[in-house]
Amino acid sequence: MPAKRTVSTRPLYLCAPVNALVEGLYEENIPFTEVKRHGDFGLGTFDDLDGEMVMLGGKIYQITVDGEAHEVSEEMHTPFAVVTFFEPTFSTTFDEAMDYETFQKRLESLFYSPNLFYAIRVTGSFSHVRARSVPKQHNYRPLDEAAHEQHTFDFKNIEGCLVGFFTPAFMASLNVPGVHLHFLTNDRRRGGHLLSCCPVAVTVEVQVIHALELSLPMTRDYLTRDFSQDKTAALEKAEK
Repeated sequence: MPAKRTVSTRPLYLCAPVNALVEGLYEENIPFTEVKRHGDFGLGTFDDLDGEMVMLGGKIYQITVDGEAHEVSEEMHTPFAVVTFFEPTFSTTFDEAMDYETFQKRLESLFYSPNLFYAIRVTGSFSHVRARSVPKQHNYRPLDEAAHEQHTFDFKNIEGCLVGFFTPAFMASLNVPGVHLHFLTNDRRRGGHLLSCCPVAVTVEVQVIHALELSLPMTRDYLTRDFSQDKTAALEKAEK
């Protein structure tokens, strides 16, 4: 276990609340030039739900419905992204093969409180990774319906990186609660939203975050939408 744990002064940044995405608001037109002012590491999607996004080392990758990853311009737009400047608080290694359930438990055992945010980077070898991406969607279609059309990809004996965050349960209207990870292969050519994985030997880096910065969109769609309904179940369905 890590010997020393401190808290990062870097906040977690959300360019929009996740409930807007769950409601099908896929055209918030937030430029990545703005998102990158707040971080060099994170995940999200693109306008019209056009693929999964991974930001790593300040570079933005779009993982399209075929599972291919493409580095893209910061001039592109997003309806939802979560980023921070990644400065690991501590790191550890998982040096034995394990199934996904065991991996999840080992990972969450590193979090000394469920009431904080954590940025997570897991790098190394995996015997299996299952990931997904969703085809481009029409605006206003609920996220759990769009997820029905997901394309899944299975990677075997692969080297890669998991990028993502842990969010407290009480923040479910703002960000995906629990652990949310996207996968990118070491050659930066394939990836997707993580559904499951079996690590073999990985390095786990964790950043403890206690501050949140939230921007609210100024589009007509966002300003006139009723967000009073609880969308927790719909978000959980879409994520899986």
